[in-house]
Amino acid sequence: MTHQSTKVARRNFLALSAAGISAGGMPSREALAETESSIEPTSPFVDVNVYVSRWPFRRLRNDAPAALVALLRRQGVTQAWTGSFDGVFHKDIGAVNRRLVETCRKHGDGLLAPFGSINPLLPRWQAELRRCAEQYQMPGVRLHPAYHGYDLKNPRFAELLSAAAERGLIVQLCGWLEDPRTQHPQMRVPTVDLTPLTELAAAHSDLKLVLINGVNLVGGKAQAELLALPNVYSDIAQLEATEGVAKLLKVMPAERILFGSYSPMFYFDAARLKLIESLLTAEQEQAIRFATAQSLLPA
Repeated sequence: MTHQSTKVARRNFLALSAAGISAGGMPSREALAETESSIEPTSPFVDVNVYVSRWPFRRLRNDAPAALVALLRRQGVTQAWTGSFDGVFHKDIGAVNRRLVETCRKHGDGLLAPFGSINPLLPRWQAELRRCAEQYQMPGVRLHPAYHGYDLKNPRFAELLSAAAERGLIVQLCGWLEDPRTQHPQMRVPTVDLTPLTELAAAHSDLKLVLINGVNLVGGKAQAELLALPNVYSDIAQLEATEGVAKLLKVMPAERILFGSYSPMFYFDAARLKLIESLLTAEQEQAIRFATAQSLLPA
């Protein structure tokens, strides 16, 4: 950041903090909701972690496509990598991806970039991957192993990574979707064990692998080995610790860290505040806000 942008950003941070601090030390949901559209963006964002459609267990603020797009535009987002909550729960993945493309075209006006859902346990997943790449011209796909019922040791997962890499598709692996404390008692879903991913990612050096909601707290040898790989990227949506982005920068460079808000499940400004409180350099902030994401897209 420049001196001026740092001063403005920290003033915004203090204003939000004064509006209401949660038990976790960050502004409360109520404070974020009240101020979500009040802070002027200082430079554009590429948001790599956005969803459309409905979360089945409760209504989310701004979950209608038009409202979500309006929010993202107000916040300075120029592109949002968009998956569908239907892809998490529906068995007809083909219909889900078709609706996702239609929604992005109808409401996004170039803002929403569709990332199709792929479930390697379903029949003809290879054909759906081909359709995402060739017919829909998607930049990548989004995987939800915990909800689709497979672990990362499953040979079909490795096959999927190989097929996506051959097609030049970005693979977004979602490690987590909902806090266990708010999960429906009949729908308990564990966080994905990423341990096997280090060997797989290293074996597919041409793979562009993006972890979304995959890093909560920075630490541990296994995590450090995974994040050290040059083809592994991470968003910041689930980071919880104070100065979490600064801590993440100790194990991977800004050129492999991506801005992800996890809208509309999370408040957009929760992600913005993570950049503000870590006091990044101008180069680091630019990389995280948009430059790294843009570098992953096809030329």
